[in-house]
Amino acid sequence: MVRTPLTPEERERGERLGRLLREARGGRSMAEVAARAGISAETLRKIETGRAPTPAFFTVAALAGALGLSMDELVVRCAPGAPGESIAA
Repeated sequence: MVRTPLTPEERERGERLGRLLREARGGRSMAEVAARAGISAETLRKIETGRAPTPAFFTVAALAGALGLSMDELVVRCAPGAPGESIAA
């Protein structure tokens, strides 16, 4: 099966998600947050750097829970034309 290439908007949304998760992680280590979410540190690294711009829903939900973020907040912050990049804004 050939995967359809991502659109520029999908790539940007993935990069925005990665930035938001990295910011929310703050001083916590990647390994600590990944373990709390039940994923590998490499998977978290790929999401944070935009190399995995379309992570599975349950992966995002687990990361949101591990970081104390609401899914609603992530949806709003990752939507096209979302205001600002900062979680604290």
